[in-house]
This record gives sequence, structure tokens and C-alpha cells, in this order.
Amino acid sequence: MSQRYTIRDAITENRIFLNRIVFLFVFVLLLITGLVVRLIYLQIEGYEHYSHLSTKNRVTISSIPPIRGGIYDRKGRILAENLPTYNLEISPEKIQKKGKKGLDDTLKRLQTLLNIPDEKIADFHKQRKRYKHFQSSTFLTNLSEKDMARFAVMRPFFPGVEIEVSLTRSYPYGLLTAHVVGYVGRINKKEIKTLPQQEYRGTNYVGKVGIEQSYEPQLHGKAGYTEEETNAHGRTVNTLKKVKSKSGANLHLTLDIDLQKIAYDALEGFNGAVVAIEVKTGNVLVFASRPSFDSNLFVNGISFKAYNTLRDSPDRPLFNRALKGQYPPGSTVKPFMGLAGLEYNFISQHKKIPCHGYYQVPKNKHRFRDWKHWGHGATNLNKAITQSCDVYFYDLAFGLGIDRMYDFMTKFGFNQKTGLDLKGEKKGLFPSRQWKKENRKKIWFPGDSVITGIGQGFVLATPIQLAKATATLANYGKAVTPHLVDSLVKSNITQPLALPPEKIISLDKKNIAAVIAAMVNVVHGRGGTAGRISKGISYKIAGKTGTAQVFTVKQNEAYNSSKINKKLHDHALFVSFAPAADPKIAVSVIVENGGHGGSVAAPIAGKVIKSFLNDLNATHTTNDPT
Repeated sequence: MSQRYTIRDAITENRIFLNRIVFLFVFVLLLITGLVVRLIYLQIEGYEHYSHLSTKNRVTISSIPPIRGGIYDRKGRILAENLPTYNLEISPEKIQKKGKKGLDDTLKRLQTLLNIPDEKIADFHKQRKRYKHFQSSTFLTNLSEKDMARFAVMRPFFPGVEIEVSLTRSYPYGLLTAHVVGYVGRINKKEIKTLPQQEYRGTNYVGKVGIEQSYEPQLHGKAGYTEEETNAHGRTVNTLKKVKSKSGANLHLTLDIDLQKIAYDALEGFNGAVVAIEVKTGNVLVFASRPSFDSNLFVNGISFKAYNTLRDSPDRPLFNRALKGQYPPGSTVKPFMGLAGLEYNFISQHKKIPCHGYYQVPKNKHRFRDWKHWGHGATNLNKAITQSCDVYFYDLAFGLGIDRMYDFMTKFGFNQKTGLDLKGEKKGLFPSRQWKKENRKKIWFPGDSVITGIGQGFVLATPIQLAKATATLANYGKAVTPHLVDSLVKSNITQPLALPPEKIISLDKKNIAAVIAAMVNVVHGRGGTAGRISKGISYKIAGKTGTAQVFTVKQNEAYNSSKINKKLHDHALFVSFAPAADPKIAVSVIVENGGHGGSVAAPIAGKVIKSFLNDLNATHTTNDPT
């Protein structure tokens, strides 16, 4: 068997070995060079950037929530305040049994001890997701003395649970101010995404409706913060810097809570709204909607049962009628229609037309009936407004046509928002040819114009719209913007609210005087539809009653309130201002299913006017140095 011999090539092997040594040396050299370059960059070029990142990694900024500003009426009476309250706080980290089981056990025992409903437990778990495990969070708010005593006795058996003092929102006039001042409530998931995170990180509440919502930025204030050094787990080990929060501004409203109560009480037994504004300034004195609700129920979370009761009530207590209620204005538009007729020279003050109890469009058999079946006889403008003659305004509306009516009525603010400083205002509706074509897919008929002339058909208006329009008429065409906030007080500095400029409607003063004279006769004249409120006063009230149909009565049928459901009764309306010679206050009243404006709505306005002017006169007498 032959043997094999392997001949080694020493030169080649040495060369390969040396090449490998050189390659490895160059590779190591490159690595060292890269490392040195990187160190130089980190130490010199990137120092500032990475130093900042390092600081962020170890420094946590925590928000300090500000104290919410208060809300006051025009005389300085508190409408929304912050009161100390006792809350139950839970720190899951301090509970002896770690993890979810320990927390669930604690919650279960607290539920048994303090008779806590299941929904409160579920709500706590939702809120708890906003906090870290070692942070405490509020479980129960506004503890009663009885609950505090119960917990104090058992305190040693609840590690991680403490009673803490905090401020909570309170509304002394609950029912009276719920629709105007509004309320705050717990921040929900949707709001967390939209609110500034730094400003609201330590805040549990935000304005939901009313002034509380519309002026949330001013009321909330400016959050402070602390810079805290934290460890790898996020726990604070040292406080580096602290900036105090700045309290929210105190809001002083134009609202008069005494007048608000008078209006609200006067609506007893009915659903409706009352709005009163100062004619010269647009200050809202009364903004009442009935029925209402206790706004305090919503602050710390209303129960499902209580909320469902409010939501499902057929009387809709959660609905702000003064702001969002859209009603047929009925005969309250007649003074404006009469003024339009005078301004367009379609009628004169003394021109008379016959009223036989109905009106017919030329070449049409349909009869548009007057409320007075036997008619008013020969009727001029003054008599038509005083006695609310429908036939007179049927004829006027037919002659004017919808185009001129629309142009004139929108100048007084119909079909548009008033600019009131509350969110959610509705703009009502004053129809036009284009509106009907786009929304009803039909052309405009002469009959549409006829019923528009008495505030029926498609026409809708809100109580605040009617009050503004009435004030504009009393102001001889000067339109002011209604507003609720008069001034903001911050750091003892009063800042008056900046208002939009006044708008002037170019009108003939003689025409306005003629319409106002007729409105005075509505209250003080013979045959006036609101004569009952003229007793016992030394000044004149200018007003106009209105009765708006809720449903259409067929041509050959008679309206009989005693035979139909109360919810189908006509709405009662009244607009007014006083004193007629030097207007100070304008009032609009809508009483749902109230029947007649003269007998139901007018007395409510009369109470508000008399109280305001009596108070105004008393104030002037007190301040008179003579």
C-alpha cells in the first residue's frame, strides 16, 4: 500500500497569514477611529442636544391646576362658587395586597361600608386609567359627615385610602340658573383629546353648558407647574422648580337674579321662556327657561337613573327654550310687518281696509280666517295692531310679497343668530323663495306670503330673537347685541366685555312712532289685547300679544281648546318694552300651549317690567342727593 506525502507551501501560507493580520489591524483601526469620532461628536457637537434629552428623561413636569373663577350677577350675588369638599382618595400602590385583586378587594369593602352603587365603582375604573399606579385618584367626592365618621372608624383597615379636602363647584340658585350659568362636569374621553393637556392634566372638571362652557378659557385660569426629578420608575425624588397657577377670572353677569326668579315663578304651571334685555345696552337681565333642573346634580356625576328621568321627561327640562326654542312668533311680528308696509309706502297710517272675518287671495276660493269671526270692520294700522286684526296683515303681506318681507325682517335679526355669548343658539327661520325651493322642493305661493304676514306658516323665532327685535324697535332702529357677561375681574383688575359695534337700521322715525303708538294701545287703549297689565302703573308699556297655532285647523273646522289635548293648545306670546316714552327694558315671553298671549304671557312680562322699573326708580331715589 502506497503512502501519500503532502508538500507544504510555507511562503503562500505566510502571505495569507500576514494578509489576515493586516486586514484585522485595519478593521480594528477603523472601529477605533469611528468610536473616537463618535465620542468627539457626542462630547462637542451633540452635547447640547443629548444633554437636553437626558434632562427630559430624568425631569418630569407636573401641572398645578388653577382655582376656577366665580360667577356673579349684576348686583354681586354669587351664582357659581367653589366650596371645600371632602373626597375619598385611593393610592393603589399603598394597598397591602398588590395588583388588581388588592384594589378590587378594597373597593368591595368600601362599597359595603358606605353603600356605594355599582356605577360609582365602574366610573372609578374608567377614571383610574388616566393615572399611573403609584398616583392617587379620587374615588368618592363630597362625602357626608355620616360617611366620613363611618370611614374614620375603619380607617386602619384601609391602607392606601385617605380623606382629602378639595374645592368643588356649587350653584346656590340651581334651578334658576341651570340654563344660563350652566354647570361643570367630569372631563370625558372626547374632551381629553381636545383640551390642552398641560392645562388640564390635574383638572377633573370642565364647563359643559351655559356660561361655564362658553367662557371656559377665562374661568379655568392658567395652570402652574412643578419640575420634579424622577427615577427610572417615574417617582419623584426631588423638586427642582415650582411655578404657581393663576386663578381664573371672576365673571360679572348682566343677569339680575331677583328678576330671574320673578320670571321663573311666573311661569309656574307652564313650559316656556322669558327673556328681558336693557334696551340701550343689550344687557340680558332675565334668561329663564322652565322647566329646569338642579345643575348641582351634574358636578360630581349624575346617576343614570336621575339622568334618564330628566332626559326622558316629556317636559324636556334639559332643553334651553330661551336659547334653542324655535316657535311660530304669531302676531308678535305684526308691528314689524306694519312698519315694513309704511317704509315701502304700501300703506299709510290712516288707510283703512274692510275686515269681514276672512281674507281671500284674488282668484282663489280659500279663506284665511281672522281670530274674530265676525271681523273688525274698517281697520287702519293702529286698530290692526291694537286689536290684532289678521285680515289687515293678510292683505298687507300679500301686497308686500315675500321678497320685501324677507329683506325687511332680516334687518331686525330674524333668520339669524343674535350674537348672544352662549354656545348653541338657534337662528330661527324666516322663509324666502330660495329657502322653500331648496328645502321643500316647491315654488313660493301667494298663500305662503299671506300666512307669513301673521307669523305663521314656516316662520320660527327664538325668545332671545324676539327680545332683540323688540329692543331694536324701541331703539328706533339701533340694534345692540345681547350679552350676559358684563365684565371679567382678574387680579383685582376689571375688564369690561368688548361688544360688537351697534348696527343702525335706516328708518323713518315718524313710521316707528306710529307703530309704537299702536303698541301702547295694545296695553292701554280701548280694545287692546293686553289691557289687564296696565293697572297700577304711572308709565306706558308698549306691547304686542301673539297666539301661535301648534297644528293646522282645517278650513271648515273650528278651534276648540276644551276638546283637544293640552299639548295641542296654542302657544301664548307677548313682546313689550317700557317706559314707551324712554325705553329701559324689553321683554319677550313664550308660554307653550298657554292659549292666549293677552291673558297668559302678557301678565308674566308685566311682572318683570314692574319689578325692574320699581327697583330702578328706588335706586335713583336713593342716589339722588336732594
